[in-house]
Order: sequence, then C-alpha cells, then structure tokens
Amino acid sequence: MPTVKINGEEHEVEAGMTVLQACEQAGVEIPRFCYHERLSIAGNCRMCLVEVKPGPPKPQASCALPVQDGQEITTDSPMVHKARKGVMEFLLINHPLDCPICDQGGECDLQDQSMAYGFKGSRYEENKRAVADKYMGPLIKTIMTRCIHCTRCVRFAAEVAGVEEIGLLNRGENAEISSLEKAVDSEMSANVIDLCPVGALTSKPYAFEARPWELRKTESVDVMDAVGSNIRVDARGNEVLRVLPRLNEEVNEEWISDKTRYACDGLARQRLDRPYVRGEDGKLKPADWSTALQVVADKLKATAADGIAAIAGDTADVESLYALKALMQRLGVANIDCRQDGARIEASPRAQYLFNSGIAGIDQADALLIVGSNVRWEAPIVNARIRKRWMTGQLSVGVIGPNVETTFDSDYLGAGPETLTDVAEGKHPFAEILRKAERPMIIVGQGALAREDGAQVLATARAIAETFGMVADGWNGFNVLHTAAARVGAMEIGFLPGEGGRSVPEILDGAKSGAVEVVYLHGADEVDMSALEKAFVIYQGHHGDKGAHAADVVLPGAAYTEKNGTYVNTEGRVQLGRRAVFPPGEAREDWAILRALSERAGATLPFDNLDALRQQMRDAHPGLARLDMVEPGEWGEFGAAGAMKSDLPFASPIENFYMTDPVSRSSQTMAQCTQTFVLDRRKALESGGTGTDG
Repeated sequence: MPTVKINGEEHEVEAGMTVLQACEQAGVEIPRFCYHERLSIAGNCRMCLVEVKPGPPKPQASCALPVQDGQEITTDSPMVHKARKGVMEFLLINHPLDCPICDQGGECDLQDQSMAYGFKGSRYEENKRAVADKYMGPLIKTIMTRCIHCTRCVRFAAEVAGVEEIGLLNRGENAEISSLEKAVDSEMSANVIDLCPVGALTSKPYAFEARPWELRKTESVDVMDAVGSNIRVDARGNEVLRVLPRLNEEVNEEWISDKTRYACDGLARQRLDRPYVRGEDGKLKPADWSTALQVVADKLKATAADGIAAIAGDTADVESLYALKALMQRLGVANIDCRQDGARIEASPRAQYLFNSGIAGIDQADALLIVGSNVRWEAPIVNARIRKRWMTGQLSVGVIGPNVETTFDSDYLGAGPETLTDVAEGKHPFAEILRKAERPMIIVGQGALAREDGAQVLATARAIAETFGMVADGWNGFNVLHTAAARVGAMEIGFLPGEGGRSVPEILDGAKSGAVEVVYLHGADEVDMSALEKAFVIYQGHHGDKGAHAADVVLPGAAYTEKNGTYVNTEGRVQLGRRAVFPPGEAREDWAILRALSERAGATLPFDNLDALRQQMRDAHPGLARLDMVEPGEWGEFGAAGAMKSDLPFASPIENFYMTDPVSRSSQTMAQCTQTFVLDRRKALESGGTGTDG
C-alpha cells in the first residue's frame, strides 16, 4: 500500500485511490463541486486544488490525481488557499445574487464553500452572463444562470439512470446544460436535484414551499415499492412537504425513485378523515367511531367464521397485519390472504419468496436471468444496481417476459413459459452463459407468479437455480422481486389462508356466490371490487380509493408517514418506518382500530399499546426483532410440479409506474408525470414521435 504524507502526517492508503480520496480517508476536508464518489471523474470545477510534491510547482486537481508512494500532499498552504479563492471568484463571476429567493438556500454547497474557502469580494465588474432556463419535465425546475457546469447531472443521467438525455452544449462562455427541451424520461431523474451543488436544478413541485430550517425531519422507509428505500420525511406542521433519500449502501445507496420522492403530495388529497357507514339509501354517510365499530362488530358476530374473509393491502405495516391476523384467529376465520394479486407463493420454505442474494448481491453477479418483470418500473433502485454491475462489463443479462426498454444491454430470450422451459432444460443458448457463470442469478417477478400457473413457473425457476449452480455455499442467486411493500412482512407472520381457508381468488369467487358474506379489506385496493357487490365490505385505509368506494363501512387509518411501523423489504430486511405527522381528522393508527374493534367483537386482543403489540409480534416471530438485518431463507422444495397451464406471455403487473397505489393515484405530481411520460409518450409513439417534448 502506498504511503503518503498529508499535511506532514504519514498515512497508508489503498493503491488506485485519488489524492482527494486519500485526504478524505485521512479526515482532511477537500472542497469540491464536480467530484462525486458515485460518478466518473470530470475535473471541471478545479475547487479541489492541492499542492503535491514531487510535481510541478503549481496547484493540482486532487480528484483526478492518482496517489503514488512517497507523495507529500499539502491542503492548507498559502498557494492552495490563494488558488481556491481564485477558483471561487471565477465561479461566482456569472452566478446571480439569488440566495434570498433560491430554493437551494440553506443547503447549498456553493454557499457553504464560498463562506469557507472564498474571497471577501470580487474584482469583476462586468455584467453577468444570463442563460435561458431549460425545460426538463414536470419534476425538475431549471434556473440555468446559476449553473457552474459541474456536469454532475450529465454524468448521473448517463451513468446511473442510463438515459443520456442531459448534455453540455457549446464551449467556453457559451456552454449550457440542456436536455434539448425534452422531459428527462427516467424513473430516477429527480436525483439530479440532490446532486446539483448550486440552485440550477431544483424541485419544481417543491418550489417556494419552505426553507430547510422550517422543516421537521424524520427518518423512515419508503412503501411505494418493495425495495424499502431509506428516506427522510420533511414536514411542517401536519403536512409532508418533501421526501429525500437517506444513505443505505445495502439498499438504495443514496438514490430514490421519482415516485418515492414526489408521490407525497397525494398524502394531503382524497383522505379518509372520519368513519363512514352506508345507509339504507345506499350512500356512505359520516358516522362516529362508536357507531362504525359497533356496526362492524355486530356483523362479524352475526356471521359464521367461514363466511368472513380478510385481505391485506400492499402498504400495510407488519404490526397492523399481526393484529388483524390475531383478530381473525380469535373469531375462527381461516380466510385470510396478503397476496391480493394472486401470486402463487407459500410461506415455507422462506427462500421461495425472498430476494435471497440481497440487493447489494447484484454487485457480485456475472450472469442474470430476469423472468416476468419490468425491473425498471417495478423497482428502479434494483434496476440501477443491475446497470451499475453491467457497466463494469462483468454481467450478462437475459430477459424472459415483457420486451421493454432497459437501461442496460440484455438478450431478449422470449415472452413466456416455453422459453423458460427451454432454459431450464438447457436447450436455449443463454443456458450456457448461466452454466459458465461463477455467480449466476435469477430474478422472478410477480408477472410470472401472479397467474394461474404461477406455482409451476416458480418450480421451473427453482429448477434453473439448482441446475445452474445458483444455490451454493455463501451464495443464493434465486431472487423474487416483489412490488408490494407489505408482502414479505405479511409472509413472515403467515398472513395466509389457514386450514381449509380461501386465497384471494377464492375469496372473490366466494363473495360472488354468497358463500363469503363479510370481507375485511385492510388497505386492499387492487382486487376486483365488482366481485364484492353481494358481500358486506369493511374497508380500513387512508384514501378514498377503490376499496372505500366499494365499502359498507369505512374505518379511516393512517398512511405510512403517520404511524410507527415495521416493514420488511423484498430481500427480507426488517426496517422501521417512523411517524412524521399525525393522521388527519378522526383517522387513527391501524393497530389501534383493530384493538378497539376486537373488544366490541368479543375477541379482545391482548395488548393495549404499540410496545406490547411489538413484543408479542417479535416473540412469535423473532426475526422481526433483528432490525436492518437479512436472515437467510432456508432452501427446499417449493412450487408445483407439472407443465405450465398457459402459453400466455409473462406480463408486468405495473401498467403505469407513476400510479400504483392510493397515495400515488391521489398525487397531482404523479398525474402530471403520467400525462408526460405515459399518455403523451404513448400517443407520440403511435404517431412516430418521442413523447417527451416540452
């Protein structure tokens, strides 16, 4: 390992590091604008100048200078101080005096570094250059006169997001960042707002809403998909104003999807803030809690256990699922299910429903087979990991299922079960790639499992994993990619049909025939509501979505930002969501609603507070107590033997990335994205255009 002197102190550093990285490792701060540890090195801003010996007697850019044994690096010499002040002076020649009205104010790198490393004034009296603002879509607001041409946004779009839609035009004083007046069509585009070190790219929906020091910041987890991205929820009063990413190298690194970031405005719209009971005239009418709970309790007590069913939604926390399961068990009900899409997965062995390699495990894979999944829409963060690994040149990707535009090169193998069978039997050329791989991996999406022959598809995928060495000591490359944040947690506690119980399709059939008289929907909005017309429907949720419209009694619950809850992501990682604001009006936390209902129904649950509930839940399922850890799933036989029952191609369960749940369907920002990126693009493709023009 090279040994270098940094400000007179010797340090051992890893070979291949840059001088900037070596200084950071030694605890010496180096100012920078263009450098970012997850992007390629550009060397544009020259703010990271240091003095290095041996070398020319001038400051050098530390971000682009490799460490060499015996170097003497000085970061605080008079030469360095003078150089940094000069660079800052140049950067501010054309930068407008917008700080009082800039949304970046208070969290701006340019502000901070000009205070720490800048000059007391400027010697330039010429007029500042003005640059016209650019259109980049409904999410990114541009004030390009502020741009310092660090090109972080350009490199992020090309390298991480995989859409080369932002670039640098012209040269010298005429240089401009532009998307050629087109919306940046990426599910992760708004991460450029976090990357921008100045106020050139800011959040369009959040413009002029608040200052950072006004906001109450709460660390939580995202429920817009099953990845469990770590987020920070910023609120003022009882309103969530923005959602930002939080660093977690194992899950989302420091990125989040645009839906995670911007669907939060849906939390304030179409909310259920009081109970409702359907009257004799067929209309839902406001009621008090006592009346609503009594109506539900009376109906539950008057109905036989086999005539009651409960379906769990996609964003429910584990605590409320545990409480609902406990209530149904006390009532003798076996008809409970969390698989509202009809996915053919079971609770045992655990490996059949987990992303067993872990999301970070993608960084080690050298061959990947994607089955029945549009990963770019179903899990943009996982898609970014795949692209990151593909960018190293060490990953071959094959796709069976929807033929969609990916952000990495892949071989499209086929559309459905026939191709999957060919790979399993070694008849397809891609089978040889899997056989030669040291760490092969398969990702099975819900589009392959949520179908009539999903159990056979699962068994075939397991056969591929076993045949091609995907399951070995220290490596399990069999991965199921979920789309529902609540699914794995529900599977962990066994929120599945009991002995003789009905699954979701069977519950719906029973409701049609009259065999199932009462259906309890716990935030379940994705089932066929027309099948529930004959049944008495109880809906517990937070938005006036499909479930609430079909309900006879509505019990207003709390959204994910309004309660403390446990969530388990697609890889089995247990994480805590924390309350940032309180539920609106008379809405209550979900576990508390179920506790109150249990008392009225004569099946009182044995806990009075969240801590007691969690203790019982963790005693029954010890894995839920191990936070931010992934418990390996045991391997075994799963799936169903036999040939596939259908020749239909695998289809992604997501038709519109921007609207997949009640929160995003209520969001105005997501509605704008749907119009721009889905409807307009579809219309333009039909007419031969691109669909993202400004």
